[in-house]
Amino acid sequence: MKLGLKLHHRIAFWISLIGLIAIISDFGFYQNEFSQQLLYSFYFFVLGIGIISTFSRYFQDRILFRRKAFVFDLISIVFTLWLYYLYLFVGMSFETDLILENPIWVKIAVLFTFIREFSELKINFKRTFLNPAQLFILSFLVIILIGSLLLILPNATYNGISYLNALFTSTSAVCVTGLVVVDTGSHFTLFGQTIIMVLIQVGGLGILTFASYFSYFFKGGASYENQLTLSDMTSAKKLGEVFSTLKYIILITFGIELFAGILIYTSIDSSNFTSQSDQLFFSAFHSISAFCNAGFSTLTNSLYEESFRFNYYLQLVIVFTFVLGGLGFPIVVNILKYMKYKSITLFFLHTSKYRPWVLSLNSRITLITTLSISLVAFVVFYFLEYNNTLAEHNGFGKVVTALFGATTPRTAGFNTIDTTALAFPTLMMVFFLMWIGASPQSTGGGIKTSTFAIATLNIFSLAKGKSRIEIFRREIAEISIRRAFAIISLSLVVIGFAIMFISIFDPEKQLLDIAFECFSAYSTVGLSLGITSNLSSVSKFIIIVVMFVGRISMLSLVIAVFKKIKHKNYSYPKEEITIN
Repeated sequence: MKLGLKLHHRIAFWISLIGLIAIISDFGFYQNEFSQQLLYSFYFFVLGIGIISTFSRYFQDRILFRRKAFVFDLISIVFTLWLYYLYLFVGMSFETDLILENPIWVKIAVLFTFIREFSELKINFKRTFLNPAQLFILSFLVIILIGSLLLILPNATYNGISYLNALFTSTSAVCVTGLVVVDTGSHFTLFGQTIIMVLIQVGGLGILTFASYFSYFFKGGASYENQLTLSDMTSAKKLGEVFSTLKYIILITFGIELFAGILIYTSIDSSNFTSQSDQLFFSAFHSISAFCNAGFSTLTNSLYEESFRFNYYLQLVIVFTFVLGGLGFPIVVNILKYMKYKSITLFFLHTSKYRPWVLSLNSRITLITTLSISLVAFVVFYFLEYNNTLAEHNGFGKVVTALFGATTPRTAGFNTIDTTALAFPTLMMVFFLMWIGASPQSTGGGIKTSTFAIATLNIFSLAKGKSRIEIFRREIAEISIRRAFAIISLSLVVIGFAIMFISIFDPEKQLLDIAFECFSAYSTVGLSLGITSNLSSVSKFIIIVVMFVGRISMLSLVIAVFKKIKHKNYSYPKEEITIN
């Protein structure tokens, strides 16, 4: 009987997968009345199979009633039965029933059916076959390829798109870069923009984060091998914290994006949109794009669009969102724990001399580095651009625009000024900010703030004659120092080769423009001096590779390629090498 149920669940999964493909076909291709009716009949067939599969699952194992997934399944069944009622009874009597006016609900139900059936599959991360770095890289490659295929569907664009441009757009979205070869707002339809938005969300969090947590949520557990692999990806210190970390990541992401979306919606003028649904989509798209540090915008000139460049409230919301996204999930969680601790101590008027180490060393270094870089960049940007790109703004507007200009190069990618009009010294600062990027375990790219901090601390340590790096009564581990300098070296190698190759294939382009493009691509920033769409096919492919390498990090790629050797219990004599 168990074998029969397992076979039924496997069949239910494949049917739900075909249902998902049907949804993509429905959106991606033009449908006549007959094919549309055929598709809707199949949708309800998928939903029926999903209900039967869910009931049989609970019939097989009564323990499932005690899990949190039971509430989800109950709501799904009630929702599906409600759709059946509308389709079979109300829909047969009225021409303007809810199901015909809003067919999206049926497709959403099919999507959730697929997620439910997919989560029941046994997903084993075989460390002997693929190490965490290889699995991480492969997941991004798969999503990029799927995204590129979706973007070439007829209904995704108004006038079609070449596969290379679709691959470029998909890579830019999944790698949360923001470089575009075609205008997102005017070239892609609502369906195409939705694909880009989903790719940004999946690329920002990682498909393995979603798949692993949903599987854990519905099953109530995971194998030891899977937990080991996920602990490497999430940097969880304990195996027991792996799925709580995934939960925090998902809750923080959707929580901040929802809050930011509401603020964006209230900050924009409805007269700039044709309908309320367009305004809602604009808010959702830019909220996700901002938190994931993607830099994609449905506006032709991003936030420099004439109707938005003086909306300082909107700009502050966007800054707040992408700065939080660029801090990194461990840092945000640690800040929340610190705020909780401070509120408790204030409430109980705690006067003990003992102060627990609530803010981790990683959080302290990241926050200090982020604030220091942002403050210096803001001051420099304000004074260098005061009579240049900031000239059209008033006093408060100059401050907000300068703050935006100082923070967006650190992988956000939005712009509220004409980037090509920046003074040369400002451009050099932007180069530096793009190279540093965001913080570790975040949605941003670059060498990361912690890497830059360790390199800086190492300089001071050498100047003082110390043999180790010490800060906040802690010593930085040697492996962290080695990783930091490996990341710095590899980033310069990748960027350098990219500049050299593009200058060969596009010799008519200015070296400054090429270098800016390569730094922006590697650090997944998305800012450009306007040459992206005019690059040759080979140069576009080079940028695609640079964006991908920048998102996964060159060090992860090297780790994935080279086979790890076993630790040897010996050491050779040490010798110093002449450096200077």
